[in-house]
Amino acid sequence: MEPVRDRLIRVTFNADTHASIQWSFKPQQSEIYVVPGETALAFYKAKNPTDKPIIGISTYNVVPFEAGQYFNKIQCFCFEEQRLNPQEEVDMPVFFYIDPEFAEDPKMAKVDLITLSYTFFEAKEGQKLPLPGYQ
Repeated sequence: MEPVRDRLIRVTFNADTHASIQWSFKPQQSEIYVVPGETALAFYKAKNPTDKPIIGISTYNVVPFEAGQYFNKIQCFCFEEQRLNPQEEVDMPVFFYIDPEFAEDPKMAKVDLITLSYTFFEAKEGQKLPLPGYQ
């Protein structure tokens, strides 16, 4: 994988929580700059401010949607249950890269901003969240 050094992309980070979960959840950085083909590491912070353990599960999306097929997560906390004990706070890494083919796609020619957004939900027994699909 060869980095495309002449193509700088700003990646911004968003964090939301569903009304079902009482966590505090936020990105630790608002943005980073990456080039296609180079790995990057970002962190989110989650805290359970309650007096009971809570299990959360997150989904994510990438905007613009068409860029999602080039956004590859190597390590991510999404779609895996995360248990936080009372007052526990954790850092959650997202290790990712943008496929170098991004720079070759004419539809991505004017895209210089990608937003990675996560939403945490309280996990329910037997609950399965849909995996995002890209055509």
